[in-house]
Amino acid sequence: QVQLIESGGGLVQAGGSLRLSCAASGRTFSNSAMGWFRQALGKEREFVATISRSGINTAYADSVKGRFTISRDNAKSTMFLQMNSLKPEDTAVYYCAARPFSLPSVDMREYPSWGQGTQVTVSS
Repeated sequence: QVQLIESGGGLVQAGGSLRLSCAASGRTFSNSAMGWFRQALGKEREFVATISRSGINTAYADSVKGRFTISRDNAKSTMFLQMNSLKPEDTAVYYCAARPFSLPSVDMREYPSWGQGTQVTVSS
């Protein structure tokens, strides 16, 4: 399994921006589709965005579409989540995940590798 480490979380005011990073170890990153998920306090973990192995195909949750952008740099084994126009309801722990297939997936059960998460807090 690939090892994943998230960074870039923090406290931001509503309307602000943050950029999350997910650094992967090993040579399997470029062979893996990736995803971002989040879990708010007292709620279930939910899908945010996913990207294919090549980076060509992406998908987003309706709640973040048009505000968040997922991308990846296979040469640096790193995935990103640019978050703009943040809202208080975006407050959550954000997790990156990897699946050993080329196509992206919105289903968290299809991701065997997970990072530890990074906290994002949006104040109103």
